[in-house]
Amino acid sequence: MPRVVDFEIHAEDPDRAEKFYIALFGWKFAKWGGPLDYRVIVTGPETEKGINGGLIKRMGAAPAKGQAVNAFVCTVEVPDLDARVAKATSLGAAIALPKMAIPGVGWLAYIHDTEGNILGLMQPDSAAA
Repeated sequence: MPRVVDFEIHAEDPDRAEKFYIALFGWKFAKWGGPLDYRVIVTGPETEKGINGGLIKRMGAAPAKGQAVNAFVCTVEVPDLDARVAKATSLGAAIALPKMAIPGVGWLAYIHDTEGNILGLMQPDSAAA
């Protein structure tokens, strides 16, 4: 069956977005070299589960804050949700949906990155209730 193999972050300010994701997750960025300002994102080693993606300049208006999620949201697994949400907000992110339990799975929060995109953060915890 088909699987998700890539993701894209659309940004009003790609440099600002790149700095945010480097500081938050330690991701690596490289210019693609084609006709667009497109940057390849490496989120971790190929030997670990996960996917890589890209960063591109947004070609329209950013989504309005406060409206219902209207996107294909990516969620990043983190070891400590509270610490990562605090770090994200210190880097300019805003809370989109506060921490909540996903029973038997873990803890989930949604943030708006510096570009207004919604991003999920998940801390695995089988005891979450």
